[in-house]
Amino acid sequence: MITGTILYTWIFGERVGRDEAGNRYYRRRGGARRRANNGREQRWVMYEGEREASRVPPEWHEWLHHTSDTPPVEMPRPRPQWRKPHQPNLTGTREAYYPPGHVLGGGKRAPATGDYEPWRPQ
Repeated sequence: MITGTILYTWIFGERVGRDEAGNRYYRRRGGARRRANNGREQRWVMYEGEREASRVPPEWHEWLHHTSDTPPVEMPRPRPQWRKPHQPNLTGTREAYYPPGHVLGGGKRAPATGDYEPWRPQ
């Protein structure tokens, strides 16, 4: 974490909650008296580990971007059974998805089936 952000959080931050990945969420101390961002409350996240925005779960993203006024810890919503657990963007990591035949996924493509006809100009 950046030292300036840690210091700013220590002086001005009020801890709101923590998600299952260990990220901590803050708002500026003082509530309605201290406003920024066009009159909206200032909110931020302190990441646990790598600073990657895709690690913020949807319910906390909603609160950070002022779509919801109440943090998920104050008013938790039931998770729909069809929703998968939150997973950060894995592009560029070893866990990234590579389709069959991709060079980084083994490089073996299925043989052509013979149903392909290339376009030929007349």
